[in-house]
Amino acid sequence: MPELPEVELARTVLSDALHREIASIDDNDDWVCRPHPPGQIAAALVGGELTATHRRGKTMWCETSVRGDVGPELGIHLGMGGRIVVDGRVGPTGPEHPESPTASPGARKPEWDRFTVHFADGGSLRLFDKRRLGRVRLDPDHEALGPDAEEITREDFRTRIGRGHSAVKARLLDQTVLAGVGNLLADETLWQASISPARPADELRPKDLDRLYDSLESSLKAAIAHGGVHTGEVIPYRNADAACPRCGSHMLHGTVGGRSTWWCAEEQR
Repeated sequence: MPELPEVELARTVLSDALHREIASIDDNDDWVCRPHPPGQIAAALVGGELTATHRRGKTMWCETSVRGDVGPELGIHLGMGGRIVVDGRVGPTGPEHPESPTASPGARKPEWDRFTVHFADGGSLRLFDKRRLGRVRLDPDHEALGPDAEEITREDFRTRIGRGHSAVKARLLDQTVLAGVGNLLADETLWQASISPARPADELRPKDLDRLYDSLESSLKAAIAHGGVHTGEVIPYRNADAACPRCGSHMLHGTVGGRSTWWCAEEQR
């Protein structure tokens, strides 16, 4: 599942689609565009334009204007492996994205463009989604999400993450508590902070929560700068044959908060 860094990279590309007249929309994939029947999104937006992009956690949407009036919001969810493509620019690219010149034959089948906005200037915005797990809808509900992980204050982070007896990794993954952290980013952040993923959240001391906050902030910045959460320092070592890249101890594997989890046997006791 794309996490905050991947969605932020997609949002950056989506910004290239702003303030361009929408000439037509292909919204015929009734699974990706559910609950809207084919043609409903097009009817709402053709003749208008996208005016602003937003992201909270893993959720991304655009404001719109249609014939001078405020239009419906257009929500775009990447699913497991979706890509935003605007005039050939791709986000996020990932390690081997299907739009690359070196992509394998058959990696760019037209039917994998699940939703396409055609602009009057000849350009386009596409949701490329090989697995068909993305989602496009009008006026998506994003009010239930917690504060964005990139924008939350230190004080709010302490209060939200340090509450309750559940494992700290489960708190990080709860999108109503903090929006944007997924499985890989949680493992990277906890490893950076040298905190056990199974440690009860309400047992964390203020200095532990501050260290975790700083680790999340630095992990997010690095992931956005380098192309996604797969570039994290500990991510290549999340396997049974690997040792901790910092201390050399073996990596442990288990399930925490219902998710597959890796941690250092020595530093994250």
